[in-house]
Amino acid sequence: MHPVVVYTLSRLGLFAVALGVLYLVGLRTFPLLVIAFLVSGVASYVLLSKQRDAVSARIARNRGGAGRD
Repeated sequence: MHPVVVYTLSRLGLFAVALGVLYLVGLRTFPLLVIAFLVSGVASYVLLSKQRDAVSARIARNRGGAGRD
């Protein structure tokens, strides 16, 4: 599967998990969305480093290598 698709689906999955957990904790409406977005962003930074590296390697490969324009 394409690394960008894997990374995007992983980010969406983390957002859904954060949304569900925060909903069960008692957050509702707009604060729920904002905090879930922030929590999933921090979690993806920590948990999805391999996927992020794969995406950047794929982009660099498609552009013909890093530093070449």
